[in-house]
Amino acid sequence: MHSRSLLAGIVAITLALGALPAHAVLPDEVMADPAKEARARDLSRELRCMVCQNQSIDDSEAPLARDLRLLVRERIAAGDNDRQVIDFLVARYGEFVLLKPRVNEHTLLLWLTPPLVLLLGGFALWRFGRRKGTPADGEAGSAPALTAEEQARLERLLAVDSAPEQRG
Repeated sequence: MHSRSLLAGIVAITLALGALPAHAVLPDEVMADPAKEARARDLSRELRCMVCQNQSIDDSEAPLARDLRLLVRERIAAGDNDRQVIDFLVARYGEFVLLKPRVNEHTLLLWLTPPLVLLLGGFALWRFGRRKGTPADGEAGSAPALTAEEQARLERLLAVDSAPEQRG
């Protein structure tokens, strides 16, 4: 029983440590002023690592991410506000450096495509559902009208089938 609780404890600690955010900021990068360091960390979480692409530079251990973190701290130390730091990096690396791109004429298609695809998909499903529910004449799923000969044959077959029931 003791081994089960030990194993459960190890699993719990592993999961707890895995849930903590991974920060790649090295001690030599940290700014002396806690307020400026907090600004640098906030900005670093908004910037994409150009190597990893799906991580912020705050989380990435890539050398380029370190260079960008140092650049952010240099700009803050030089007196730039957050907007100026971001504008500087966008001017140097392009909009791709932002994890969440700005809404402007260059990124409008990026921002409008998902809702447009959802609307078009919903419209297509609605149209498909309407068309499938009320088939037109001659389409699969609709019964064409019987000819006079077919109608007479059907009536004869139905009369033969109901005859044994009437006798019994």
